Amino acid sequence: MGKKTLLYGFLIISGFLTLAPFIWMVSASFMLDGHASVFPPRFLPDEFTFDQYKTLFSRLDVSRNLLNSFFLSVVVTLVSLTFNSMAGFAFAKYRFAGKDAIFKMLLSSMVIPAQVTMLPLFLMLKEFGFLNTYMAIIIPGMANVFGIFLIRQFVMAIPDSLIESARIDGANDFQIYYKIIIPLAAPVLVTLAIFTFMGTWNDFLWPLIVLNDSEMYTLPVALANLMGEHTKDPELMMAGSVITILPVMVIFLALQKYYIKGIMMGSVKE
Repeated sequence: MGKKTLLYGFLIISGFLTLAPFIWMVSASFMLDGHASVFPPRFLPDEFTFDQYKTLFSRLDVSRNLLNSFFLSVVVTLVSLTFNSMAGFAFAKYRFAGKDAIFKMLLSSMVIPAQVTMLPLFLMLKEFGFLNTYMAIIIPGMANVFGIFLIRQFVMAIPDSLIESARIDGANDFQIYYKIIIPLAAPVLVTLAIFTFMGTWNDFLWPLIVLNDSEMYTLPVALANLMGEHTKDPELMMAGSVITILPVMVIFLALQKYYIKGIMMGSVKE
């Protein structure tokens, strides 16, 4: 009994210490100007106010940046799921020359830092005239090695007899992919969708590099610029941070059970 009490006490304290910065961020976003920077610091506002949020959406107009982030995150997620699922299906169930070598080469590319590939990718997009357009965000997110690997691992566990039976019944490759693979791989696809959406939503460096028009900025980029202009307004910064992380947190909590199920199902080994 004593060990359980100590364990639960340790977990409660650890959980509180982990959540304390987030709770203070939310609390500070409802404080009046100057109240978040006093000493000793206040954990709860003396008076709740929505002035910071009103300033963000009326005077600073972050609603456009919010829509940009949402649009790009949804589009990149849908496109990425399509290409990753097709590639994962092909690597799992098709036979073609050099399949193993190509897949090993893809896996080896995962050790290359993303920053190393930014310059050649930037130059390629520049040649195609995609800089300062949404395509500069969408094209690099069309597929990724992790997504292909995750779906391949799951699809390999689907019996070949099921696919052969569908072919005998007259189903073509696209019908097998659309009517059999996609429904069965739904938990893995949800997991990948969460990863992709959160990654695109939170991405700061790449949109900062390829976008020049402030009206096309995503929310993290706009918030960074806001911090440069309003360094002495921590309450406003906290409100912007809440708006930035709230959507991905809601999505993650809503789809958490599918995320865990997809991770477990995607861990099937050869």
